[in-house]
Amino acid sequence: MSLTTSHREPLAQEVTGKLRHAISSGLWAVNARIPSEQELMKELGVSRGTLREAIKSLAHAGMLEVLRGDGTYVRATSEIAGATQKLIGRYGNKHVVEVRLALDTQAARLAAHNATAAQKGEMRTLLADRRRAWDTNDTAGWVANDWAFHLAVARASANPLLAELYESFGNVFRTDLEAHSGGQGIGCPQEGHEDLLAAIEARDPDAAFETVAENLNE
Repeated sequence: MSLTTSHREPLAQEVTGKLRHAISSGLWAVNARIPSEQELMKELGVSRGTLREAIKSLAHAGMLEVLRGDGTYVRATSEIAGATQKLIGRYGNKHVVEVRLALDTQAARLAAHNATAAQKGEMRTLLADRRRAWDTNDTAGWVANDWAFHLAVARASANPLLAELYESFGNVFRTDLEAHSGGQGIGCPQEGHEDLLAAIEARDPDAAFETVAENLNE
């Protein structure tokens, strides 16, 4: 991806958009340090002041964090994710779980109506990978595939706002998965989402809702 500017809009706004795209596209990963000011000034062809204005804007949105004397780090993939992470710190785990229950159950209902054949195939693959991780005691792989399955369900809802909101909770949801994985091997059960996938494949929104609610209540 090129960060070259075109001057078709206010320069600081255009630079902000270029930096935002580098983050949202995955070019710069979450928790990674972005290139130095000198590198970005050269690539973008802009002044230090313009670049800092763009970085300040994304830092205010929670997407970047500037650590004096160290560098600037990616903290969220979108403004909504940055805002969510700031808000989560103000509330207790009970409130986070309640919000997750609302998002997960609605995503499951909508996915049962709207999931495509390709999306269902992706879910089946993720559950197979999740099972293999459980069998081999691969905690990191189990967490990654479990989270990816949840996110796939949210995206299959065909509601892009719901999917983006769900993804914005990614850090806290993954941390919760890691906490429940146990200190000695994977503490969570091998099963977990096969019933949900079966309900989605059967286009049964009520069954999808019930299996998610039961899973989260446990």
